[in-house]
Amino acid sequence: MARIPDAFIDDLLARTDIVELINARVPLKRQGKEYSARCPFHDERSPSFTVSPNKQFYHCFGCGAHGTALKFLMEYDRLEFLDAVEELARAAGMEVPRDTHQRNANPDTQATYEVLDASARFFRQQLAGSAEARAYLDGRGVDAATRERFGIGYAPTGFNALRDALGGSADKLRLLERGGMLSRNDGGRVYDKFRDRVMFPILDRRGRTIAFGGRVMRKEDTPKYLNSPETPLFHKGRELYGLWQVRQAHGQIPHIVVVEGYMDVVALFQHGVDTAVATLGTATTPDHAELLFRNAPDVYFCFDGDRAGRAAAWKALESVTPRMKDGRQAFFLFLPDGEDPDSLVRQEGADGFQARLKAATPLSDFLFDSLGADVNLATLEGKGRLVERAKPLLAQIPDGAFADLMAQRLTALTGVGGRSAPPQVHVPPRRARAGATPVAKRSLVRGVIALLLQHPPLALELLPPYRFAPLRQPGVPLLCELLQQVYERPDIGTGSLIEHFAGRDEHAPLQKLASQSLPGEEAAWRTEFHEAVARLEHQTLLQRREELWNKMRAAGNSALSVEEKQELSQTLAALWRDRKGRAHDG
Repeated sequence: MARIPDAFIDDLLARTDIVELINARVPLKRQGKEYSARCPFHDERSPSFTVSPNKQFYHCFGCGAHGTALKFLMEYDRLEFLDAVEELARAAGMEVPRDTHQRNANPDTQATYEVLDASARFFRQQLAGSAEARAYLDGRGVDAATRERFGIGYAPTGFNALRDALGGSADKLRLLERGGMLSRNDGGRVYDKFRDRVMFPILDRRGRTIAFGGRVMRKEDTPKYLNSPETPLFHKGRELYGLWQVRQAHGQIPHIVVVEGYMDVVALFQHGVDTAVATLGTATTPDHAELLFRNAPDVYFCFDGDRAGRAAAWKALESVTPRMKDGRQAFFLFLPDGEDPDSLVRQEGADGFQARLKAATPLSDFLFDSLGADVNLATLEGKGRLVERAKPLLAQIPDGAFADLMAQRLTALTGVGGRSAPPQVHVPPRRARAGATPVAKRSLVRGVIALLLQHPPLALELLPPYRFAPLRQPGVPLLCELLQQVYERPDIGTGSLIEHFAGRDEHAPLQKLASQSLPGEEAAWRTEFHEAVARLEHQTLLQRREELWNKMRAAGNSALSVEEKQELSQTLAALWRDRKGRAHDG
């Protein structure tokens, strides 16, 4: 997939008022130069979520959520990157670069969406004419409103109903086959893939039909469920049935219930549990886990209580564990023998089903109970076995309070710690506050970086190559990279500058540094910035002088080349000018 040019993204974000964008979704209150609210990404009683109009950046001091207007749309409105770009571009009156659209979309893509939507309409029309299909849905208690909500239809018997209705040309037949609606036998004959089944359209995150699931109406027919094959538009390990409907039902989804079948989702919705989704005939994948947590902080996995159900639950746990950032929760609900969510919610209603969710097993309990099921913790050998099993899983949990608590739980069970110390990342010391207890002098490099994050255009007053680049001090390579980013992308804002380092060790320290408010105004920052850069350049001259002098001391004056002797002379002259300039200023 082609990338949208960085220059376009920077211009788009520069034209977007992040305060206006967020305030339309989360009411903000002004606090000095910034705005605040209770964080929309985690539960809290007092506001720790701030929005800076100058930095065009949001940050939560509670859960660490942060980013640009683009990232906020992706996280809050749960949009894909390109969809969020297009929404911001429409609001700003801009057009996403045409060549990007052309490279991102196969010419057949839009036509395939259209033929799949036409297939969904065809199946809905056929439902009206099938007494058997309507009687089946009546018998399952699916009312008209729910049928409409999920676009439920019917695929007629026979091999050519859909093909004859929509495949009026070779091009249409090709698109139907591309969309997974037709099958081809060994002899090359093309025919309808779905026949005599109740049809459930599968929608993507924009509400477009991308695939179908078909269910038989008679017990003797097999397979019970038939899904579309993998296609350019549909990857079953990345999609969840019902997620579109859940998102339409909630501005902010409180939790998601993961079940196994289409009818489970439909029945739960009809009985008031409108947070249910289903995996599409596959185990819970890492992509599923990421998608679930992008949409809700709490996820409940609902499985049969038999051996197969617990195996499926363990697969889900393995996918979820590496994504258990602080504030996220995962639970496991195991159903009584012979019951499924469909039957339970009909017997007990929404209140009964919600009561079962409240009593669900937390991930922590399920993990340790499963790993220790055949372990004798009364023996050292048993404790060692549990540690051996648990450590690889616990090591995958992101650093934070939950990771620490899981390690403490393992220690309580075995007496052995579950996590090694996290790698140390260099973070220059924090800037001292007025009136605070004196601390070590703050890093000069860190001060320049802090000013740069406060006001990125300061970088445009320096031209590469940067004279302090050879200075051997922590943070200098990072500072040079920040300056180069702004030089190459003059419209870049604080949020985008930080996102350039996403996935790197520098990302979290930069995020924290950017969230701090520096005293003073832009004019004062500019003076401080140039003074600090001048000091870095002076330190670079001192470093080079020492290198050349040390070389002379070790091997005599002849050790220096003609060029090095000239460089030493120039370095000494520059240092003398610096010293004279400071004396004059003083």
